[in-house]
Amino acid sequence: MIKSIESLPAEKQKILYDAIPYVTLLVAGADGVIDDAELQQGEKIAHIRTFHFHQEWQEYYKKVDEHLHERLLELIRTLPRETQQRQEAISAELSKLNDILPLLEPKHAKHFYDGLLSFARHVAKASGGVIGWVSIGPKEAKVTDLPMIDPIKG
Repeated sequence: MIKSIESLPAEKQKILYDAIPYVTLLVAGADGVIDDAELQQGEKIAHIRTFHFHQEWQEYYKKVDEHLHERLLELIRTLPRETQQRQEAISAELSKLNDILPLLEPKHAKHFYDGLLSFARHVAKASGGVIGWVSIGPKEAKVTDLPMIDPIKG
């Protein structure tokens, strides 16, 4: 595991670990409907990244993967049902990363940020386009660049 994550207080670690479920729900709910295909795609991509991603982040994804399904269901139950309010609540949670990513080594912060962006695009592709493949819908496209998170340059 990345030492700079382990050295963070537990509440900051939780924010990092919740980034994946929040990004999944942000993108999945952008069109007002959180559908199973988008949730399943988020879970699938997180699982793939346990063995196929920047090596230093594989342990992170293993930890996320262990409870991702349950965490998604918990967040769906607790987040506002109304689309605008839900998206605002998720954006507020994800914006907390802006205080945490600078605490990581720059290389790790860049890999994490880039990973979130690509993760968001993968989830968005789950239900967009022709018969749900290849394209990102217009509402998902507005959130896949994760505007609430300050870009990490590298």
